[in-house]
Amino acid sequence: MSATKAIENIEASSVDQIASHLNQLVADSYGLLGQLHLAHWNVEGTDFLPLHQMFQEQYEELFVAIDEIAERVRALGNYAEGGLKKLASMSRVNESPSASAASAKDFVSSVLLAHELVIEQAVVGRKVAAEAGDTESEDLLIGRVRIHQKAVWFLNSYLK
Repeated sequence: MSATKAIENIEASSVDQIASHLNQLVADSYGLLGQLHLAHWNVEGTDFLPLHQMFQEQYEELFVAIDEIAERVRALGNYAEGGLKKLASMSRVNESPSASAASAKDFVSSVLLAHELVIEQAVVGRKVAAEAGDTESEDLLIGRVRIHQKAVWFLNSYLK
């Protein structure tokens, strides 16, 4: 791949590595998106309404974010991974407990773990981008970390 003006400031030997981290973030984010949908659809109990709404807000925000991450992969000159089977095989997010057996706390705990995994991936990718001089990817990933950290705070607060 030859460098274009859009990415000429990035260390060329690192572009594929950055794109790989971003693609992993797309896959892990899709795993989280699935967990959020499952929780949104199936949460029950006295906290149904606030949890139902929170899960929806999180998956709606994440859906838009995934598009931005994938578009960054394309801006780097690489291809974004996609397709449910491909993303599911790549994602490191564990499935929630069975929807019929899960309590509100089970759903919150499952989503919390998935957010933490996404944070971990975004932090690793951010460091790689920073070392390569890719401030645009670094900025994108800093924003993702901040949003997922806020979600973790909300979810942890519920579990106390």
